[in-house]
Amino acid sequence: MSSDEFLREAHARGFVHQCTDLEALAAAMREAPVAAYIGFDCTADSLHVGSLVSIMLLRLLQRHGHKPVVLLGGGTTRIGDPSGRDESRQLLDDATIAANMQGIARAFTPYLRFGERRGDAIFVNNAEWLDPLGYIPLLREVGTHFTINRMLTMDSVRLRLEREQPLTFLEFNYMILQSYDFRELYRRYGVRLQMGGSDQWGNIVAGADLVRRTEGAQVFGLTTPLITTASGAKMGKTAKGAVWLNADRLAPYDYWQFWRNAEDADTGHFLRLFTDLPLDEIARLEALEGADINEAKKVLATEATALLHGRDAADQAAETARRTFEAGAVAETLPAHDVPRAALEAGIPVVQLLAESGLSASRSEARRLIRGGGARLNDIPVADEAAILRLADLRDGAAKLSAGRKQHRLIRPAPDTN
Repeated sequence: MSSDEFLREAHARGFVHQCTDLEALAAAMREAPVAAYIGFDCTADSLHVGSLVSIMLLRLLQRHGHKPVVLLGGGTTRIGDPSGRDESRQLLDDATIAANMQGIARAFTPYLRFGERRGDAIFVNNAEWLDPLGYIPLLREVGTHFTINRMLTMDSVRLRLEREQPLTFLEFNYMILQSYDFRELYRRYGVRLQMGGSDQWGNIVAGADLVRRTEGAQVFGLTTPLITTASGAKMGKTAKGAVWLNADRLAPYDYWQFWRNAEDADTGHFLRLFTDLPLDEIARLEALEGADINEAKKVLATEATALLHGRDAADQAAETARRTFEAGAVAETLPAHDVPRAALEAGIPVVQLLAESGLSASRSEARRLIRGGGARLNDIPVADEAAILRLADLRDGAAKLSAGRKQHRLIRPAPDTN
């Protein structure tokens, strides 16, 4: 039996920002399972934590018996979404887009159940219908339903013009093609709901309007709020760059540490959005005070990491952190950075190792870290920007290099390939 419990829990967990017609959508969900989609353009070979709200929303939708549709933008990536940007995206070639699509798809399989059954999630590539389009037929059939007057009021267009930043005609078409996606997904898969971030509201409403005008059907749009940290920082961005979801871009331990380092005020909010824990258990954890809030943040880190990387990897990361911070040991499961033995014999600058291992974004940042007293080698502060790590500095075959109190790497000689 279908239910609108998805909407109730989505509200309770903080996923809902806007909806085109909440009562009508709830009624539709009570009548039958609803297929809903979110689109993801293929601009990198991995998604990052900024996309996790959308993924978790699709996961919640599936848990309540509805069907998630993951739309991969093999076609729209060729244009680039102007929403929330002051400048045009770099145009990617087809081979790069295809490789990025494969990498992005890996982020969804831990969260969603894919298959052929009724409620199983599916991947769809919008290049399937966008690539064969003829320009003149598209303008004649779809373009007549879009007025320049209204398009100029959309945030993705208006904000760029107000800031006197260029908006190419190519990007101006993005709204039309995203709307076309919604109609094609309605026609092919019966999709009645498009979801996305709050910056997609204008595009989503335009798509729902196109379906209404050309198909005579009511479809719906729902957006999530912009997620920022308690201090106002953008979710998923750190001083070292994006927090990637693919393990080959960010080790499970570093992913665990990202959540462990959440601000106290964000703990309950993030537990609701990024874990499956029951709401009453989250309320209990959120109520912890003082030093006890650290236990709640460990739960957040372990549960979020378990969803993406599996329970074993999450428990291993938690144990590595415990041994490193509480027991003061150099845990063998810390992320490692291997370097040629010959380079260690000759000596490697610590600033180089900090940058190459990902503990700093650049050598200049590594120097600032050292000047600020934040770099440590084998738990001893690095006081000299010209410090060198040599083979003799290794302990039991590795050296522990640290940036601050919570980011560490084991520096090891690379295995002999001969």
